[in-house]
Amino acid sequence: MRRLLHLLTLLAATVLLGSGCAGTSLVRVQPWERAILTSYALRPDRDALHTAMMEHTFFSREAAAGGRGVGGNGCGCN
Repeated sequence: MRRLLHLLTLLAATVLLGSGCAGTSLVRVQPWERAILTSYALRPDRDALHTAMMEHTFFSREAAAGGRGVGGNGCGCN
């Protein structure tokens, strides 16, 4: 029974990973859909207050300021 469960899990993972975004033309982003994906509502920096609050949280937890998008942590060892 356990072997069958592992086999089914492996089969499901193979099917899901094998059908990636470029697998079919139905899943691929069409040129006329790209404007929707670049809309203001989908931007991560659209809310200045939220960005400031997240920066404050990051500063409070890591004892580091700025440097978003840069690897490393707040210890100053980079």
